[in-house]
Amino acid sequence: MVRCAKNNGRYAVLYLIPAFCSGTFLLMLSLFCSGCYTLKQGGIMLNFLSRAVPLETLAAGEDEQDRDFAELVADIRRFAVTELGLRETKNYTKYVGLDRDFLAAVVSASEKDSFKRHEWRFPIVGSVPYKGFFIVQDARKEAAKLEKKNLDVWIRGVDAFSTLGWFKDPLYSFMRDYTPYRMAELLIHELVHATIFIKDNMQFNEEIAEFIGGEGARLYIEERYGEDGAEMKRMADSETDNAAYVAFIQELIAELDVVYKSNISREQKLEQKEIIIAAAKERFEAEYESRFISENYSNFSKINVNNAYLELYRLYYSGDGRLRELYDETGGNIRAFTAAAKTITRKGGDPLEQLRAALKR
Repeated sequence: MVRCAKNNGRYAVLYLIPAFCSGTFLLMLSLFCSGCYTLKQGGIMLNFLSRAVPLETLAAGEDEQDRDFAELVADIRRFAVTELGLRETKNYTKYVGLDRDFLAAVVSASEKDSFKRHEWRFPIVGSVPYKGFFIVQDARKEAAKLEKKNLDVWIRGVDAFSTLGWFKDPLYSFMRDYTPYRMAELLIHELVHATIFIKDNMQFNEEIAEFIGGEGARLYIEERYGEDGAEMKRMADSETDNAAYVAFIQELIAELDVVYKSNISREQKLEQKEIIIAAAKERFEAEYESRFISENYSNFSKINVNNAYLELYRLYYSGDGRLRELYDETGGNIRAFTAAAKTITRKGGDPLEQLRAALKR
């Protein structure tokens, strides 16, 4: 689903990227950080937690939707631990009511004439290619600072995040409307972050969470609802559309990357960039009905696509298929795959090579 709030003429203020419906975001709230940013975000998070109620309260209530939601979440958490081999935590055992349909606004930035991403550095977690804010206006201020540095900037809304064990990550009221597939993908993705995390390697962290989150959600829906059920059909349609959108974006990225790596001047690169993006939007409009099942991605031609937006897809989807290849070598044994991923260390070298070696063992 796409959600786009009003923009200020320079960039989309809130845009939930369709491929990231799982809420792929790590809000860095390390207790060892210092400064106004951490204190403010941490204070808001603690306020949320102070209002959180146990999931059992919803399960015992009179509202049928609340009861169904609590049961679904509990079942997904059990599945993630027992069937996928993810770490058992107290995450997503409490519930917070919010008066909006997103959790936080996240700022990303990139060079205008290359896909070199801007990064922030935090203790404990290292370099991070995004910065989250619970208050949208704070995200806009951060974006304005980055624009003054002549960077492409993107702000997106996210619906969940992992604090890597520093807090007991709660559920939020807007999640009650999610389909079982979306709920499973979201929770499993974030539970992967709480299980597998390599400092200073957000590329791998996001890719492994995206992969296990998607595959784990597929296995969950298949086991709980059957291969021929309505939920399986809904999931299949969602995956088909997501794959089509990611493929289109990767084609655009590849086309731009050739220009960025060429020897022409910066001004020429920027000119070619605008021409290529405009042509891509026209092509997207013309081919939409043949590419997609739903209308969830139809806003692409209307948004201000820039390198910061495209770089997010380079972060979450490498496009090389190596994780899928390694997973297939296990015969689809998700527990073996997860167990091998748990052995990866920061000092062990290339995470994918570590994963390959662990799977062989």
